[in-house]
Amino acid sequence: MNFTISKRARTLSMALIGIGAVATLYGVLTDHSEHHQRTWSALLVNGFFYLGIGLGALFFYALQNATETAWSVLVKRVYEGIMSWIPIGAVVMIIVLAAGSMHIHHIYHWMDSSLYDPADPNYDPIMAGKRAFLNQPFFWIRTLAYLATFVFAASWFRKQSLRMDQETGDSLVRRMLMNYRRSALFLVFFAVFSSTLAWDWLMSIDAHWFSTLYGWYVFSGMWVSAMITGVIMVLYLKRKGYLPQVNNSHIQDMGKWVFAISFLWSYLYFSQFMLIWYSNIPEEVTYFQDRINEHPVLMWVTFFINFAVPMVLLMSRDAKRNPRFLIGVGTVVFIGHWLDVNMMVMPGAAGHDFHHGLGLLDVGMFALFLGLFITVVFNALAKAPLTPVNHPYLEESVHHQI
Repeated sequence: MNFTISKRARTLSMALIGIGAVATLYGVLTDHSEHHQRTWSALLVNGFFYLGIGLGALFFYALQNATETAWSVLVKRVYEGIMSWIPIGAVVMIIVLAAGSMHIHHIYHWMDSSLYDPADPNYDPIMAGKRAFLNQPFFWIRTLAYLATFVFAASWFRKQSLRMDQETGDSLVRRMLMNYRRSALFLVFFAVFSSTLAWDWLMSIDAHWFSTLYGWYVFSGMWVSAMITGVIMVLYLKRKGYLPQVNNSHIQDMGKWVFAISFLWSYLYFSQFMLIWYSNIPEEVTYFQDRINEHPVLMWVTFFINFAVPMVLLMSRDAKRNPRFLIGVGTVVFIGHWLDVNMMVMPGAAGHDFHHGLGLLDVGMFALFLGLFITVVFNALAKAPLTPVNHPYLEESVHHQI
């Protein structure tokens, strides 16, 4: 059965876009920060957060291919839909980063060439020591390599999936084998790129600071956000009468992923914080001092939402099989990980302009991007059958029981 976007869904997405656009415009007009730093920082937060959801879906999709997993076949088209956001997210990131390169904003202080000139009063010996990595030509080579790889991989996987609907016999087996090999190769690239893009786009905002766990921590946030988005989408589609063969076992498995990756995120968050706090090295603790001293409520509420809520509420088997409960918990944790990206970006990017915390600009831009995201994903879902018709593991997925 093909998916048709309902009038209510269109109305909701348009309402989010409209309300978000008005709130964002008001926030931009009242942004009195130098170089509109607050606005650009909010754009970076939402651009990265929603791109991260697409990348998390792409990673999970490739992982299912590489491990030849059967249970997820019935929901793979949902992840293909989520992956369709990647090109748009890539454009948003290029806009933000290009504006930084042209000094329209100053989120990335290391892009100021005066920091590297010993004769200049702004000379920074710490940044000069990092110039081999943090220089604009190399930065843009890396950034374009990341985005080109992700856009190409998402497009290629989607095309192969649709072609499989038209093939049978030996041709289908050969395409499955090619998917398996390409997915395994992609995971190698993703293992590197998911960390280095976190260093480039987020960690370099606080350029004097570094953490060896940062890349994994950012990746875990992207992954769990994608899994939450996937399970909410699947439950929505089932409620509308689509995906009839998806049963409680599929839903439970998706809930397990949300539960498990929430623990992975919590482990990495705490490990990074605990090691830096315990060692108490001045150049390391400044990152958390800024957040604890200036934004203690937001910092600890973010950790509580993303750790305690899934731990307590998704522990039981019944909870992971309850659609309304899963949607409620998933929505809360989804917002929690958006707050987490804010905590990674805003204190370093907006500085004193973020002193009063989140405002109308932030909430408005979140709603605007959410409306656009829903529109793009739903349009992608409507372009192909929601169930892969010729997949070799389809029958096993249909009879999946745990």
